[in-house]
Amino acid sequence: MPVLVASDLDRTLIYSSAALALTMPDARAPRLLCVEVHESKPLSYMTETAAALLAELGDTAVFVPTTTRTRKQYQRINLPGPAPTYAICANGGHLLVDGVSDADWHARVQARLADECAPLDEVREHLMRTADPVWVRKHRVAEDLFAYLVVERELLPEDWVKELAVWAENLGWTVSLQGRKIYAVPKPLTKSAAMHEVARRTGADLTVAAGDSLLDADLLLAADQGWRPGHGELADEGFTAPTITALPERGVVAGERILREFLRTVRTPR
Repeated sequence: MPVLVASDLDRTLIYSSAALALTMPDARAPRLLCVEVHESKPLSYMTETAAALLAELGDTAVFVPTTTRTRKQYQRINLPGPAPTYAICANGGHLLVDGVSDADWHARVQARLADECAPLDEVREHLMRTADPVWVRKHRVAEDLFAYLVVERELLPEDWVKELAVWAENLGWTVSLQGRKIYAVPKPLTKSAAMHEVARRTGADLTVAAGDSLLDADLLLAADQGWRPGHGELADEGFTAPTITALPERGVVAGERILREFLRTVRTPR
């Protein structure tokens, strides 16, 4: 029976230059492979060792990239190894099969959002009204499913995000601060639901996962085993559970460690 590996991408397996956390002496820094180019500029990286591990993982397990990115943002990533048959985008709003969104899955997600939480327009209006242009750089809606802001972190009032989270909670939405982005996402829009659907389709008898943000918490809890790096929202909150391992590594080397853990688990006889 196959093993399903569902992993977050940004700050879990791939890293922007700002998130690399290369704290070792320059001469000992790992060689990096660029895996994403945007507007003709390199944007995201893995270590070369991590790239080799991911290629090996793709040959031995059902590897499912699992991201809050939109389909367009995901498709500019060029991961090593065989092209994944399945990918989860928009925090579970789109399930890609050979690069194409599964229409039935998307319709099921939309129906659940309509039944269980406040509409996107209400949340977007609140963001537009309460976010200060002094520290907001962009307002964005992703796939007509959720909203996010791009902000200047050093100018962002600490209490604003907390107040937004309390307001959103009452409407069936959740808030996550990741780097320079503040996400407002409907609670029923989850990576875990899409992971369970892929497990059903593939017949996987073991699911493993990794992630660093609050939007990954449901994914980690739903998997049989999970890992989180030593950085990110989950690390900041001390997030833990019996089936989740908190790794000490931070930055791009954490991605390498996570892939080693995936491969070790996949190879362990069950």
